[in-house]
Amino acid sequence: MENKEKNTGPRIGSRHVQCFLCFCCLSLCYALRVNLSVAIVAMTDSNSTDSDFETYEWDAGTRSFLLSSFFWGYIITQIPGGHIAQKYGAKTLLLIGVTLCSVLTILTPLAADIGGWKLMFALRVAQGLLQGSVHPATHAMLAKWAPVEERGALGTFCYSGSQFGTVVMLAVSGVIAQSSLGWPGIFYISGAMGFVWAICWFFFAASTPAEHKSISPEEKKMIENSLGQVDSTPKVNGPTPWIKIFTSPAFISLIVVHCTHMWGFWTLLTQIPSYMKDILGIDIKNSALLSSLPYAVMLVLSFFFIYLSKLLGKMQNISLSFSRKFFNSIGHWIPMISLIALGYVTKEHATLAVVLLTLTVGISAATYLGFQVNHIDLSPNYAGTLMGITNGSANVMSALAPLCVGLVVSDKPSVEEWRMVFFIAAGFYFFGNLLFVILGKTNVQPWNSPEDALAKRLSTIIDPEMPALLLNGGEVKPVIKENGNQ
Repeated sequence: MENKEKNTGPRIGSRHVQCFLCFCCLSLCYALRVNLSVAIVAMTDSNSTDSDFETYEWDAGTRSFLLSSFFWGYIITQIPGGHIAQKYGAKTLLLIGVTLCSVLTILTPLAADIGGWKLMFALRVAQGLLQGSVHPATHAMLAKWAPVEERGALGTFCYSGSQFGTVVMLAVSGVIAQSSLGWPGIFYISGAMGFVWAICWFFFAASTPAEHKSISPEEKKMIENSLGQVDSTPKVNGPTPWIKIFTSPAFISLIVVHCTHMWGFWTLLTQIPSYMKDILGIDIKNSALLSSLPYAVMLVLSFFFIYLSKLLGKMQNISLSFSRKFFNSIGHWIPMISLIALGYVTKEHATLAVVLLTLTVGISAATYLGFQVNHIDLSPNYAGTLMGITNGSANVMSALAPLCVGLVVSDKPSVEEWRMVFFIAAGFYFFGNLLFVILGKTNVQPWNSPEDALAKRLSTIIDPEMPALLLNGGEVKPVIKENGNQ
């Protein structure tokens, strides 16, 4: 038993604590993100909140503009955030960003009261700026903490936090809005939770196993041997190979599939409460609870897909490439079909609409074992930077999706208008996954370690009769033999 622990590390170790902290971080960040989806319904409808609190006469276009505002800031700090996390570690970056975002969340009601939707828009943009580094930094953490054989499972666990935070926020927001706290309570409670997380993160998180004070030597050795990393710093030496990254077909397909995924995902995440109220006629309290149902199912299915991936991993003829594309196809093409069906559901069949929405969102959990961990497959050294690039690009789509809904759906929405919204999302799902299936790869790319690639190329052209050479950091150096000759 002792020997097995030395080879595999403890069953529950420091790496799991780090992943749990990342799970909590993503739960909180998504709660701070989606709180406006329900709150904006209460802020513009006096029947949906305590009458003691002010409501605002914002039309559908203004509401869509506010729902997209977070992403205009979010996309800007993706690549810088990933690069900083890659170079200097993720712990401090996440601590500062999430804590300040929590402060701004608490100030949201005051901003709406003083400056109306314009000041509130600016505040949400600032929140987006602060959260832009979250996904890249989480990927940078996983690249340092998750052994190769556990990468899919630990990555899925971390990112399932986004569903947990979404479920909790959507489920309780309607209740809070109709309580004595009113709609401002949604922002006060979610913001306060940020300070609780920050304290835990400060004391227990570490950017790398080498920086962790209480990790066991066996677990540290197991992680470093699995990843081929034994240095004690999170830094990546040498310049980032930008040209090779942006000319890699595998990475281009990853950008596209991430963009198309986010269009569909955030169309639903920001618009489900409005769809249920306007088309299905469900009040805000029931709407909030039902809006959280798809994400609760997604959370549960995340763990089912982890189990399924382990079963596939035991089959010798199943490659990692097949596994990534298989799960990604489940997570994109099944929702594509259910979105098309959803476009034809009317108010008289509200239960069917909820079932289809739940299927569309829930089954997309499979993508956590598909494209969402492919960045680490392609380049463990630059995983945070790659996530910053793809997530930054994808969140342009997240910002555009609510605006598109605002253009398609009028102040008196109809089933036909929402049908067009769902058809557009289905088309994105189809095209993105098709490109990933054709061009996606799972092997580590040569530009992950440019120095190693150079050494390998040189070693193939060196004449065995030449003096012995040492390829060190891309430099060719003569080795001094024992007799003193070169």
